[in-house]
Amino acid sequence: MTSPKARLVWSTPPVLVAVGWVAAAGGAAWAILTEDTPGRVLVGLATLIAALLALHGTLARPRLTADSNGLILRRFASRRQWAWAEVNVRLVRTRRLGRQVSTLELDAEDDLVVLGWLDLGVPPEDVADALRELRT
Repeated sequence: MTSPKARLVWSTPPVLVAVGWVAAAGGAAWAILTEDTPGRVLVGLATLIAALLALHGTLARPRLTADSNGLILRRFASRRQWAWAEVNVRLVRTRRLGRQVSTLELDAEDDLVVLGWLDLGVPPEDVADALRELRT
């Protein structure tokens, strides 16, 4: 049983955020140094996407926080907080590309938030179990 003051947090793994920043820096350097104009455009777009994903992984930390009062979800530039009575937590399993993928769904008011392994840093099954235990 979890103690009443327990606070659980989940985030994108820091190593993946660091890889995103390194990829963005490498792509920017390549785009600046190359003479290939079409390649520069493609690499520039890929660099922009990598930088935005890395920025999101940096700013939205921790991505999900839970305690005995409810949940807090961090987004790019905002955060949402729900009491346990306001949110329904579901584990959803689907088949994608021939393999089973699990996601954690937070259904609250007019929001439906879907979180996967990259958002949480651990399998969504583990988070769902921890949230079930914390909620009771």
